[in-house]
Amino acid sequence: MSIAHIQYTLHRSGTYYYNRRVPKYANLLYGSFIRLALSSDHEEADSLACRLSKALEAARGDPHHVGYIDLQKIVESAKPRITKLSEFAGEYIALKAIEPKPLHSAVMSFIQLLGDRHVAEYGREDLKAFIQPLLGKGNKTATIRRRVNSIAAILNYAYAELDLEKRNPASRLLIKGEGSDAHKRGTFSTEQLKTGYEEAFASGNVIKLLMPILGETGCRLAEIVGLRTCDFDLEAGLIRITPHAHRRLKTSGSERALPLIGYAHQAMHLVMQQSDRSFVFARYVRDDKVVATHVSNALNVWLKRRFDNLTAHSLRHTMRDRLRAVMVPLEMIDQIGGWSSVNNIGSSYGEGYSVDQIREWMNKIKLD
Repeated sequence: MSIAHIQYTLHRSGTYYYNRRVPKYANLLYGSFIRLALSSDHEEADSLACRLSKALEAARGDPHHVGYIDLQKIVESAKPRITKLSEFAGEYIALKAIEPKPLHSAVMSFIQLLGDRHVAEYGREDLKAFIQPLLGKGNKTATIRRRVNSIAAILNYAYAELDLEKRNPASRLLIKGEGSDAHKRGTFSTEQLKTGYEEAFASGNVIKLLMPILGETGCRLAEIVGLRTCDFDLEAGLIRITPHAHRRLKTSGSERALPLIGYAHQAMHLVMQQSDRSFVFARYVRDDKVVATHVSNALNVWLKRRFDNLTAHSLRHTMRDRLRAVMVPLEMIDQIGGWSSVNNIGSSYGEGYSVDQIREWMNKIKLD
């Protein structure tokens, strides 16, 4: 069966080329001939040739006012875009400007098991096959859920970009025993916080001084370790948590400004006295990257030994409990900690609470 000829094309060595004589009045713009590689696929070449012809006809108009059309860009924009999971993962991370490590780890472990394929090829059974080895290795079900959610987010983004009407195979996926292995993270008592803060000040150690800063702001450790000196306003007594080239934030909602109250303000002032570069914790910025994991390990060694296995992340949980205890509005609690307000869609509207409003509430939990 013969294949119908595509108007204005040549077929050479398996590739279709757009081939068209240019009127003399347009020679200065296009030359005497237009010859442009289209595709080796007949249908795709036909579609591209048609698109180019329409664009040229539209640009021709009045022979005395010929418009220039970038034909190569038309071809590039019309060709199928990226399709593989790894490609969409990279694009998703870049667009969302979020901390790449958790999502990247989930995608890499998924690809190692199931291959880097066209996103439309993954099915329900693939996701189930991804979960089983994780359960077998003893991963917490909460960890597995986060990884599944990461894959689901990328697939949702990919389907939208490719305009695919396909159900996300990662949606409503059950994980055996989910939640039954959950371990409630401990929190610090008021006495433990005061003891730890005083020991940190007495030591003058930058690592230990992180305890009062984390404990009195509720921030994630990487958010504080990645602070630039320009993010700290000593006169106003506040810090700004913003993404930058050396440290992204966990979520887009993590960007915020927070007042430094009591112990946190004192500790930040001491740390700043030891910093002589553009970063507050300059010694932990290496190769243009914030090495928060190193700091976390060092801080947790002290905290676990001194406070019965409590960790730096326990300070974050403690802060949430302290805010609840004085009836801080839920939206403000989420804003202070940079938590996602999953159950409150309206919280994403407007500018949120001001630093002065947050300061007023945080003064109610200030430790003397």
